Amino acid sequence: MTRRRVLALTVAAGLAVSSLAGSPASYAAAPHGAPGIGDPYFPLDGNGGIDVQSYDIHDRYRFASGRLSGWTALRLTATEALSGFDLDFLLPVSRVEVDGHRAPFDQTHHELSIDAPLADGESARVVVRYAGAPGHYSYAGESNWLADRHEVVAMNQPHMAPWWFPANDHPLDRSTVRMSITVPKQKQVVGNGRQVGRTVRRGLATTTWEAGEPMVPYLAFFAAGSYEIARGHAGGRPWYVAVSKGLGTTSRQVAMGLMKQTPTLLHWLEGVIGDYPFAEAGGLTTALPVGFALENQTRPTYPFMGDSPGAVRTVAHELAHQWFGDSVAVRGWTDIWLNEGWATYFENFYTETHGGPTTDELMRDEYGDIPAGDAFWNHEVADPCPDHEDCVGPIFASFVYDRGGMALAALRNRIGDQHFSELIHQWVTDHQGGNGDTTEFETLAESVSGADLTGFFDAWLHSDSKPADTAANGLG
Repeated sequence: MTRRRVLALTVAAGLAVSSLAGSPASYAAAPHGAPGIGDPYFPLDGNGGIDVQSYDIHDRYRFASGRLSGWTALRLTATEALSGFDLDFLLPVSRVEVDGHRAPFDQTHHELSIDAPLADGESARVVVRYAGAPGHYSYAGESNWLADRHEVVAMNQPHMAPWWFPANDHPLDRSTVRMSITVPKQKQVVGNGRQVGRTVRRGLATTTWEAGEPMVPYLAFFAAGSYEIARGHAGGRPWYVAVSKGLGTTSRQVAMGLMKQTPTLLHWLEGVIGDYPFAEAGGLTTALPVGFALENQTRPTYPFMGDSPGAVRTVAHELAHQWFGDSVAVRGWTDIWLNEGWATYFENFYTETHGGPTTDELMRDEYGDIPAGDAFWNHEVADPCPDHEDCVGPIFASFVYDRGGMALAALRNRIGDQHFSELIHQWVTDHQGGNGDTTEFETLAESVSGADLTGFFDAWLHSDSKPADTAANGLG
């Protein structure tokens, strides 16, 4: 499970040197890039043989019809000699160009297959033109388009990009993102990073957002609608928050008060984790019935959550993801607990540091309340979807979040506060802007603490039974 699996993912991602490079004839005869990057849970996610450096998205959205049209320019590099390559995309495509020349293509649901030979190491500019109604499409059991006649928000996980731009859709390939979204001029557009332009022409407005740091495709988002906006500077960086005017006046005031806590919560997290990894910060509350929050890079999105203490905890959760999930992405979706476990831990740590129970008390209460025979314990946290079918539900099941957070609280007990703090800082520093997996985390924890934690991690992450109540498991 570990090294062999990681190597397979890395090679499939195109990060190994190919032996096929050579003359034009050799790469024209080379194989077509694989339709998947090698993820065991989602075999068609991502694509083999390419590495995308940037996305330049130009989309127009029509609220009345739900139709999205536009084009995206990708700058990519072949990581082996290819006769062609795939992108992940759902909307009907009308034209593909590679370095200014029209390229043949075929589209089979999620896979956009492009015939364009590339030499190993060759870079190309790929332009894809498309139009369709994103709300009519689904993939991997997900129907992700969230919109009504007044507002649209492109947010979901583990997939979102293929509903609005063609992508190499896997956490192993992060890229810079620039988006220009056109909607009626009375609407506003919010995206990742910072707004760098807005032009109005004939009743339509095109707003451009740009993120300075590369991101995983599912973390790219845009929202369009009518919003109340607040902005400022804190901690040496700009922050920008938005709340949908689709909410009533009182609800909008509550939501804006919550969004304005973002800079304070980030300052608190920086004191525990280390420097915030991005140049901008913020958040958005939608009036759409989304039912969950999501850690879009630099600007998480939230449903209306009221003014309960749980709402602040949720913001802390999504902001913790800026380090755990966004800056340090998973190597494969088997490692999802490294995102959700850490975010849950910091949600609980917020409670500990703001007058509530400690992470240890919360962990022990949950451990004591759930009997050994409960289904909560009957899964491996580090492999939540062993059957590799219908994985979207299992990887976001409560046991991934809660047992992941419990494991980290127990680890803190086992290795002590000082080593635990060192582990946090070193993990986010070593993997900033990259990927991490469970084996790497376990190895680092042992290195930092000087302890043999094999039994601990087996009990908490690799077992389908309740950990024994022992000191070795951070419990006794």
